Amino acid sequence: MFGYVRPVRAELKCRDFDLYRATYCGLCRCLRRRYGLLAPMFLNYDFTFLALLLWPPETDFPTCYGRCQANPLRKEPMCLDSPALEQAADESIILAWWKLNDNVQDNGLLRGFPYRALLAGLYPAYRKAARLRPAFDRTAQQNLQALAQLEAEGCPSMDRAADAFAKLLQAAAPQEGTRSRVLSQLLYHLGRWIYLLDARDDLAEDLSVGRYNAVAARFGPEGDDACLRLTLDQSLRLMGAAFQLEDFGCRTAVLENILYLGLPLVQRAVFDGTWSEIKKQKIWSNRR
Repeated sequence: MFGYVRPVRAELKCRDFDLYRATYCGLCRCLRRRYGLLAPMFLNYDFTFLALLLWPPETDFPTCYGRCQANPLRKEPMCLDSPALEQAADESIILAWWKLNDNVQDNGLLRGFPYRALLAGLYPAYRKAARLRPAFDRTAQQNLQALAQLEAEGCPSMDRAADAFAKLLQAAAPQEGTRSRVLSQLLYHLGRWIYLLDARDDLAEDLSVGRYNAVAARFGPEGDDACLRLTLDQSLRLMGAAFQLEDFGCRTAVLENILYLGLPLVQRAVFDGTWSEIKKQKIWSNRR
């Protein structure tokens, strides 16, 4: 979807890198098992982060070996199926479905054709995921519709637009239990950060094709990087504050790497124009 929520590979210890890769590959395997061969196309770093957050605190992470979707001749260590992986898989399918619908509306008849083709292929998976997670499906639909309405009106408040997407991601948190409040706050501010950073990343493209852009609507076509950095930094601080209130077990180091190193690095890359190159890099390109 976006791919902004990723760790800094060079700062991960070997064990923590193995945990992250096993979670990523485990989520891919879970998507394939639950939704078929098309579903792993929608695998991304953002929902790997969600799976890590949703896992209950553990001292160790048991793995199995499974065949890689990209290369069936190779077996990779993967986290075993779990409620956290299943929830992340279900919600990634639902969000992909509604985001594709949004892309169809944004791109018109001809440019929207590839998105229509993907929608047709994803429909059976979406129906199953929506049946399993009806509350998240309703929230995703309602908030993306609200966001589409704000964009159609040319809403000058980037906070109102960001709030709609933030509430969508907030709904991915558990609705019950002691962890729900912490994860709800963390995911709300992550959603806000993603939306505003994506608006900054797409600023030039959106202006060139006449699409709504929250940053341009608030600051004008040139934007205002100084002010935008302040509000993005505030979201990062609030994510960090929420994170400190909960125990994440053996996944703590990976999550700290993403929150305190990965997100700030991606933010700087978007502002300085190097993000287009960084996002092409696979964090496990240097296999041991």
